[in-house]
Amino acid sequence: MTDEPNRLGAFLRARRDLVTPEEAGVPVTGVRRAPGLRREEVAMLAGISADYYLRLERGRDRRPSVQVLESLARVLRLDDVSRAYLLDLAADKPRRRRRPRKETLPPSTARLVSMLPLPAFAEGRYLDILAANPLATALSPRLVVGANRLRDVFLDTGEQDLFSPHSEDVAAGLVAGFRDAVGTDTDDPRCIELVGELSLVSPLFRRLWARHDVRLRGGTAVVSFNHPEVGELRLHREKLLVTDTDGIMLVVYHPDPDTDDAGKLALLGSALRSPRDNPALGRRAHGSPH
Repeated sequence: MTDEPNRLGAFLRARRDLVTPEEAGVPVTGVRRAPGLRREEVAMLAGISADYYLRLERGRDRRPSVQVLESLARVLRLDDVSRAYLLDLAADKPRRRRRPRKETLPPSTARLVSMLPLPAFAEGRYLDILAANPLATALSPRLVVGANRLRDVFLDTGEQDLFSPHSEDVAAGLVAGFRDAVGTDTDDPRCIELVGELSLVSPLFRRLWARHDVRLRGGTAVVSFNHPEVGELRLHREKLLVTDTDGIMLVVYHPDPDTDDAGKLALLGSALRSPRDNPALGRRAHGSPH
């Protein structure tokens, strides 16, 4: 028996708790203590013995076959991203503890961030802000070098208000993306530091982290802001992987053209250029709204 954390078992337990008997087609009889599937039900649906599944959850067997993992992924209703994560958890890879290392943003990417006429910032593997342009900071005063997206969304009421009433959905997406970023390296010192800190002070983070949700960190989305200066603002968000880095993302927000959102974003930009001459925003445009 190894002292290595039982990541596979923790993932299986968390995910079966999220699948209801009705979703799995299991008849419900009697009183159930939890809404999710029981171990023996997962085993039956996956075509394996209950004893073998128990060994998987308890870490007594950490090398199930791909066929078993695929069956479990089907029963647990995993999407492609979570299925790949499950397969990676069970992969027979030598593991060694990482040393913390500083993330370095390529100078060309830093220049690009500063030159873009749209809110843009660079985000590291641990969701640290490595670069941000003034328009990004106007969108959120927390988008500054040295800040951390996880800390701000869970601990800063100003950031929570910015995404209200969808702040919990935003938080859930960040946690799931963070799992994708760190992969199975949850014993990475920086990961341990962040998870430990947030678990101590945020019940919401503890609940979301315990779900073991995994979501691709890159890609596109539409984000709604409740901005204190211009009101409701809907922007497209693009997250693009910076090549030759260990998970650094370029994040850019942009509006649909010729819309109220485009006008509001232009207003924020004009306030940065000449705040004293802008009667719509005035001095508040370049100061902290909170």
